Amino acid sequence: MLIRLLRTHLQPYRGWLAAVVALQFVGVVAMLYLPSLNADIIDSGIATGDTGYIVRTGAIMLAVSLVQIVCSVTAVWFGARTAMGFGRDVRAALFHRVGTFSAREVQHFGAPSLITRGTNDVQQVQMLVLMACTIAISSPIMMVGGVLMALREDVGLGWILAVVVPALFLSVGLVVSRMVPNFRKMQTRIDEVNRVLREQITGIRVVRAFVREPHETERFATANDELTDVAVRAGRWMATMFPLVMLVVNVSSVAVIWFGGHRVDAGQMQVGALTAFLSYLMQILMSVMMATFMLMMVPRSSVCGDRIIEVLETDSSVVPSPDPVQPDPAKRGWLDLEDVVFSYPGAESPVLCDVSLEARPGQTVAIIGSTGAGKTTLVSLVPRLFDATAGSVRVAGVDVRDLDQDALWAQIGLIPQKAFLFTGTIATNLRHGKPDATDEELWEALRTAQAADFVADLPDGLDATVAQGGTNFSGGQRQRLAIARALVRRPGLYLFDDSFSALDLATDARLRAALRPTTTDATVVIVAQRVSTIIDADLILVLEDGMVVGRGRHDELLETCPTYQEIVTSQLTAEVAA
Repeated sequence: MLIRLLRTHLQPYRGWLAAVVALQFVGVVAMLYLPSLNADIIDSGIATGDTGYIVRTGAIMLAVSLVQIVCSVTAVWFGARTAMGFGRDVRAALFHRVGTFSAREVQHFGAPSLITRGTNDVQQVQMLVLMACTIAISSPIMMVGGVLMALREDVGLGWILAVVVPALFLSVGLVVSRMVPNFRKMQTRIDEVNRVLREQITGIRVVRAFVREPHETERFATANDELTDVAVRAGRWMATMFPLVMLVVNVSSVAVIWFGGHRVDAGQMQVGALTAFLSYLMQILMSVMMATFMLMMVPRSSVCGDRIIEVLETDSSVVPSPDPVQPDPAKRGWLDLEDVVFSYPGAESPVLCDVSLEARPGQTVAIIGSTGAGKTTLVSLVPRLFDATAGSVRVAGVDVRDLDQDALWAQIGLIPQKAFLFTGTIATNLRHGKPDATDEELWEALRTAQAADFVADLPDGLDATVAQGGTNFSGGQRQRLAIARALVRRPGLYLFDDSFSALDLATDARLRAALRPTTTDATVVIVAQRVSTIIDADLILVLEDGMVVGRGRHDELLETCPTYQEIVTSQLTAEVAA
């Protein structure tokens, strides 16, 4: 999978990679040429006392060194640009792919794992590309060239190379094979640490309210210790590699000097040739050591590449239509559900079963039921956060599976159950659905959402800072700002998914009264727990275990629907209900 990832996302950088290979080749050839020149100085210059030859050869060595430095620096520059561009492209591809996921795929991977894959995993593969451009290309060239140049100096010591190089590869390969499983576990443990840490930071108020700090500390310590144990095991094998390589390097150096000294003494080899052979052996072993750095990164990068590819090759269960249809302008705001069934994969029973609904502009449709009845799931089918298992969901007269997705979302103003605000200002959040909205439009939406008073009291007004998730505002303020954000867009279909739960009864009543004139030309669907929120709705659907057990207005349901009667009597007195 790692090879497939590299092949796909390095295609745009083939020109830069070719430049890296060419520059690395020239630089390594220049480096390999230096020991031979040094041997010539020792055997032909110093031995004969020819100062002129020494100066000329030394000047050539300086020129060759300069070429080697320029080529190496330029190759590293191109390699770094390639690696950084590769990382940018992979992160962008991951972000785009995750953006196409339905809620089902997001739940499958989990937010902590997706964050880790888009940051840590990409960084590991990015570093592998950088090391490949700077080391993996030069190492084989240096190794092969070093062997050829060493044999050119003296064939009699070639058996040392035939023993040392395979021994070094075998020992390094053994260590790397032991590191792969540990690196695979390490990425999973990083996901777990991120998940626990994210839960604790997000739920810090709950932790403190129930005095669960000791328990959460122990839970994080467990996850942290498991990651540490795996990292230590991988680190031990990694630490074994360097002494092993150095042992082979030092033993081979001693062998060259020992056996080469006997050949020099026997007149079969020049001193300069022995020095050059030793230099080439060091270059060969250094290339193996540099390749070792690469090999240490390959196992972890391979695991990270598998995790990245898993996300990139996961198709969303919500697939755009190959021939998207535009909505009918004459049916703006129309919503029709016909025998809708929805089941999660592997579930024993459907979440929704045979739900039908017809809503038109100017109507307010309410959905009520006990917890787990399927209210939020039903609303989620309209903007295609999920796709219905059976039946059809139509917006503006067209099945949502056939609609152009951008056109579908342009028809809908969704106010989710959990209000979420983005980092920025109140104005940037309100303009999220309509970037060209004027300040007057923003204030009008705030007045309708009963949020104008507290925004006006802020020192910066519309330019007041919003923290991540809107945590610097109360739950009720966040909900009202989320409602205002949808109102600014002026969609044809409003979906209020239990969006009034954090409001007090008085604010709830004022907001609903202000909504009526604003939404006269739109369809309003309200999911609610409180009967007072939906008591004036034109149509109320009562859900129980995913099925519609009641349908009608408030007065009708009080007489005909036992489930609705139970909900009402649990919230209101009989006199108020009547």
